[in-house]
Amino acid sequence: MGYIKVGWIMNTHGIKGELKVYPLTDDVNRFSSLNIIYIGENKYKAEVEKVKYINGLAILKLKEFNNINDVLRYKEAYIYIDEDDKVKLPKNHFFIFDIIDCTVYNTEEEKIGIVTDVMKYASNDVYVVKNNEKNKEYLIPAVKEFVVSIDILSKKIVIDPIEGMIV
Repeated sequence: MGYIKVGWIMNTHGIKGELKVYPLTDDVNRFSSLNIIYIGENKYKAEVEKVKYINGLAILKLKEFNNINDVLRYKEAYIYIDEDDKVKLPKNHFFIFDIIDCTVYNTEEEKIGIVTDVMKYASNDVYVVKNNEKNKEYLIPAVKEFVVSIDILSKKIVIDPIEGMIV
């Protein structure tokens, strides 16, 4: 079974065992549709009892925990879901975790590097591409003008960079 990171536990919330979660998803309301989550590296399975939202953060109440002492150990842990519970994306939309570790090539099949991060901006995402051989890092806007194709199964992205983008 595969797991997907969907949140990071920033802190506890109150004294009744609630968790303050920073969402690692575009849709913070995504937490309302979750029944089961997994906490931390050991993937402790927990059932979501209640969700509320404050200032773009999710506050989770889990059935297994009823006071602050029960949840203190999970502070700064990640929250995962079962891969089968991920949302369905429209065509030509991808999860960030699918983009990271893709190999990037130009249209002449020359290797540019590996995607190490995706920066999110209001206008568009930007792929951080690291070339270890040249010890360089490139920022590639994730827009149709530059990204020719993305093949998640092959972990391959083809770009058509403008002059000066890759030096």
